[in-house]
Amino acid sequence: MLKGRIVIKGPRVQDIGYRLFLLNLASEMNLTGFQARNIGNDSVEALYEGGEQEAEGFVDAVKRFAPAEAEVSSIRFEKYEGVVKPIEVFRSEFNTIQLGKIVEVGVKMLGKQDSLLEKQDAMLNKMDSMLEKQDMMLEKQDMMLEKQDMMLEKQDMMLKKQDMMLEKQDMMLEKQDMMLKKQDVVIEKIDSLGVKIDALREDLKSMLDRRLTVLEKDMALVKEKLGIP
Repeated sequence: MLKGRIVIKGPRVQDIGYRLFLLNLASEMNLTGFQARNIGNDSVEALYEGGEQEAEGFVDAVKRFAPAEAEVSSIRFEKYEGVVKPIEVFRSEFNTIQLGKIVEVGVKMLGKQDSLLEKQDAMLNKMDSMLEKQDMMLEKQDMMLEKQDMMLEKQDMMLKKQDMMLEKQDMMLEKQDMMLKKQDVVIEKIDSLGVKIDALREDLKSMLDRRLTVLEKDMALVKEKLGIP
């Protein structure tokens, strides 16, 4: 049985699934023991144990392969004399740890989702408020339009009344013109009648004057006969 220690160092070897990658390689090579952990901020340590052929195949695979997103600066291979956990034990522990991380991430995501839902609710409330305000504005606009319609109707009625008043004024002016014409006719008749009265007065005066002369003559004759001086 061979044991060994591998230290993989680089700017991007953690939080990209490197330990799971190494675990899967160890399983493919049928290693009996395996464990891995992160060291510091830039390294991954892997301990392995297995038959000579299996261990050498594992080492060769680690040299040749890496996760797609890994950035490796160096890989160091060392002998190891300590205890290496059985691969199935590590797999169980690793799965438990990863499951815990998944749950933790899930809880954080749920928290973010709750926060997002709260923000969405707040946005929906704002949208509802905006829609209510728009409805109020539309109602006010409708009221204004109704008032404008009423004003236009009243203006139309006023214009109609003005037209009626103008028609009546025209009728009154026509009647006034007719009255003035009749007045002119009456005045002409009065003037004509006045001329006739004046002529009648002159005739009457002449007749009276003649009668008075005859009467005076008759009185003179009567006085003469009676001997009245």
